[in-house]
Order: sequence, then C-alpha cells, then structure tokens
Amino acid sequence: MIGKLTGRLVEHGDGCLLDVNGVGYLLSCSQKTLDRLAATEGVVSVLVETQVRQDAITLYGFAQRAERDCFRRLTAIQGVGPKVALDILSALTPEQLAGAVRGGDKAALRQANGVGARLAERLVTELREWAGAMPALAATAVSGAAAAAAPPLPAGVEADAVSALLNLGMKRPEAAGAVSRVMARLGAGARLDAVIRDSLKELAR
Repeated sequence: MIGKLTGRLVEHGDGCLLDVNGVGYLLSCSQKTLDRLAATEGVVSVLVETQVRQDAITLYGFAQRAERDCFRRLTAIQGVGPKVALDILSALTPEQLAGAVRGGDKAALRQANGVGARLAERLVTELREWAGAMPALAATAVSGAAAAAAPPLPAGVEADAVSALLNLGMKRPEAAGAVSRVMARLGAGARLDAVIRDSLKELAR
C-alpha cells in the first residue's frame, strides 16, 4: 500500500498528478489540499490513503494528517463514500467540521455537496465522540510552507461566503477554493462583505 508520496505537482484540477521520479501518480484530493499543493513551489509531500477494489486502485491525497484521519473517519460512516468525504473536506477543515458537529450546526454540514438533511443528522450523531476529541489532534502539515497556513477559521463566515457565491451561480469547488484563499489572506477577523467581494475578484482572474 502507498502511504506517502513526495514529488512535483504536474497537473491539478478535480485531482492532481504528482511526478515521483518520473512516475506519475493520479490522486483524488479535497479542494483545500489542492489549493495548498498548487501554492507550493518545488517538491511537495502528500499523505496517501490507498483503496483497492476489484476494478480499480484509487489514491486519495492529503496535505495534512488531520485531514487524512478525518477522511478515514468519514468513510466509516454509512452513506459517506470517498467522494462525499472529499466534498465535506473541501467545504470544511477538520477543525471546522468538529466545531459544526459539537454545535449541532447541520446548516454548516449541508454546505458540502452530497450532504442533505438526513446525512447531516447522521454526521452529528456519528462524529460526536470524534469531535469531542478533536482539540487534542494536531493538524500536522506535510506539504511544505503552504500547508503551514492560517489558524482554523470560524465556519460561519467561510460557509456564508461560499453560500453567497453559490447563490450567484458559482460552482462549489471554485467558490470554496476562492473563499479559502481570501480567508487565509484577510485573516479570521475578516468581514463577510469583504470576503465575498475579494472572492469574486479571485474568481474573475
């Protein structure tokens, strides 16, 4: 099984192509991991979760150990496959997910593609114990300087900004990526209107 890869980012879109000594590995990643990798120059290291099925071997890449561990916990829940787990991790960091679960904030959970009312309820129930232990977990970065990003952000402002962009017709992955970059630049005290305005500028580039 592959547990970690170190190489150069060749392509990124829905996933990423990592060149490791001339061999290209195709990884499925959350948008937050893709943003971190794309912002890193030179060699990057990615933690990998390998899933083997009868018809395919799929690699899932993570810039942070906390995100990989969260992916494992999510995919252990009935009704949460790898794609939905990545969609959740594209919308919320592990810390934000834990905060939403602890607060019973189903609206924040439903910001992710594929999460409806029933699944949001199940996430709150199934992840309660995990979320309670989350403060003790270190979001260890493994992808270089870009992964040593800003501190965990309040779910409210980021989620509201993404929701506003979706209402304007933007696609969720692009909206979430733009908001994440703007929040990292403006900081946790950013006003919602400023985040939305700057995110629109990001998307227009």
